[in-house]
Amino acid sequence: MLALILAACHEQKPVTKVVTPWGDVVDSLDASDDFDLEEIQSSGEMILLTLSGPEYYYDYHGRHLGTQYLLAEKFAAQLGVRLRVEVCRDSAEMQQRLDADEGDLMAATEVGRLVVSPAKDDLKREMQAWYRPELLDEVRRQEAYLLSNRSVKRRVFSPMLDRKGGVISHYDGLFQQYCQSIRWDWRLMAAQAYQESTFDPKATSWAGAKGLMQIMPTTADHLGLPRDQMYDPEKSIAAAAKYLGELEQAFSDIRDRRERTNFVLASYNGGSHHIRDAMALCRRDGRNDHQWADVSEYVLKLALPQYYNDPIVKHGYMRGTETADYVAKINERWQTYRQVKGPRQGFTQQPRKASGKRNKYNI
Repeated sequence: MLALILAACHEQKPVTKVVTPWGDVVDSLDASDDFDLEEIQSSGEMILLTLSGPEYYYDYHGRHLGTQYLLAEKFAAQLGVRLRVEVCRDSAEMQQRLDADEGDLMAATEVGRLVVSPAKDDLKREMQAWYRPELLDEVRRQEAYLLSNRSVKRRVFSPMLDRKGGVISHYDGLFQQYCQSIRWDWRLMAAQAYQESTFDPKATSWAGAKGLMQIMPTTADHLGLPRDQMYDPEKSIAAAAKYLGELEQAFSDIRDRRERTNFVLASYNGGSHHIRDAMALCRRDGRNDHQWADVSEYVLKLALPQYYNDPIVKHGYMRGTETADYVAKINERWQTYRQVKGPRQGFTQQPRKASGKRNKYNI
């Protein structure tokens, strides 16, 4: 069972023993003058103190996940308030901040109990009335679905539109045009587009990424791509090229262009902040932090507590397997696409109806 701890009180008050719905005997205090349910709802915000990790809280493609986070999010929705998350370095910091009344809920380190602090009696009663054991299974099923391909809506197109004719996609001319400014091989961007959307310009992910290049709404805002144009193939390719150019600049310290491309692709998928964390770990261990073969090992290790909890890591847990696989699949497909010479600049074809059939390249 998931454990969430409500914020503790700070002054000594009469103590009584109460039995929670889960059979735990806990201390209960009279804390009616504390910042309680009414004040939380009036402020419109409830604060969760938590740790980084798959059972707690993590960022995934701009969406927040984690079993305990999702449960707390459901409770916040029940109260009609937004959930604000404060990530702590360790359980000691969580407890210290809890004692300082800097949070309303705390993700507990002991799995198997739901302990309600008596500091907020009204909030405690509300949670007891709301919680049911099935909620834990519900949020775990929800998270598993969001992390699966089933949560992405898209049609499946072939990875090669016309192999004999040397045509990769309907958008080859656009890839060729917009890759000029960033000096990328247009076929590499085509390989990336297939990995992102299987060349479906209407693809939509559960996290909100849209279009051919699966750009997130907040990223679209940053790039100047109007949200109502995110499904436009040319607009999506142009915005993605601009973003790739920004990432190229962000990793300009990696002098080898081919190596830098891997870091750019990894950042497009997993976030440059996580990639920099992996580089820091790699450098600490005496490995080459400008070589993807070395850094990718630490991208994978960011899923392990001894690594994502290391003080050198600034952004916590990462689902590194997906990012490492993303880079590998794009490079593999690029090798196939490099046999294609490509169309005249600006040439595009009208999409044909998707067959809906899968093949060995489909993701």
